[in-house]
Amino acid sequence: MTRNPVYDCIIVGAGPGGLQAAIYLARYNRKVLLIDRGGGRTWHARRIENFLTQKAIPGREIIRLGIEQARSFGVAFEDGLVTAITKSEYFGVNAGAKTYFGRFVIVSTGGTENLPPIENVHRFLGEGFYTCIDCDGYHTTGRRLVILGNSLQTVHLAFGMKEMYTKDITLILYFLQVPEQYQEELREEGISFISGRPRRIIGEDSVQGIELQDGKVIPCEVIMSNFGYRLNDDFLSGLNLRRDAEGFKYITSKAFESSLSGLYIVGPLTGNDQVVIAAGEGATAAIDIKKRLLEL
Repeated sequence: MTRNPVYDCIIVGAGPGGLQAAIYLARYNRKVLLIDRGGGRTWHARRIENFLTQKAIPGREIIRLGIEQARSFGVAFEDGLVTAITKSEYFGVNAGAKTYFGRFVIVSTGGTENLPPIENVHRFLGEGFYTCIDCDGYHTTGRRLVILGNSLQTVHLAFGMKEMYTKDITLILYFLQVPEQYQEELREEGISFISGRPRRIIGEDSVQGIELQDGKVIPCEVIMSNFGYRLNDDFLSGLNLRRDAEGFKYITSKAFESSLSGLYIVGPLTGNDQVVIAAGEGATAAIDIKKRLLEL
């Protein structure tokens, strides 16, 4: 029996899902601890426009306001990187040299972009260089677009972008040889496609083109990168949680409880990578935990 404080819920990650869950649980007058290492994809988003009531808001402002709101309801915060979670009588959450104990845990640690090694990519990230069609596809409307990737999924993305946003598309695939049936369809759709490795993005205040390793320059105004992201989930490796057929994302219940009873996972680790969806998942998980705590 531990002598350390036992929280009703420990939340890992101050993203939209974690913060929304913290606010709900704290408003049930539950003892909540949120552990966060800082940063994150929402924090680095320069402009979020598809969140209800927010015409345009920086991601870090959503996080700042969320932390302020959670603190106002009594949520405790700790800065730190969670390295492991264990389960016995209570969950043990290891962060640095400390272990925190909780009856329930919510994981909301998201993912990290797989950015191609291109010069100037960070200068234009979120301002001309995009990685998410749901977040930023709209910004390519009617503009000269380059799509980067190396899979058939990237080819399908090009067809979707052509239908929704712009007719001026060049598809750059790193190594993939496009099957003949796709080549014919790309030609019919008027989508240019080449193989090559980009070296740098050209432009000062805005994207003007992309230069390949062989020196060829492809003029463009916007770039959509399609290399996916990796999950921030190393600390879950010892729990043998159930995953999807690809072994990538975690399988959860409708309330976002994982295959380990009492451990909930919200956000990109389980499904869609959107601020508004993650927040809804956090609220759903918190409501379910509220019911479970009452049963205890």
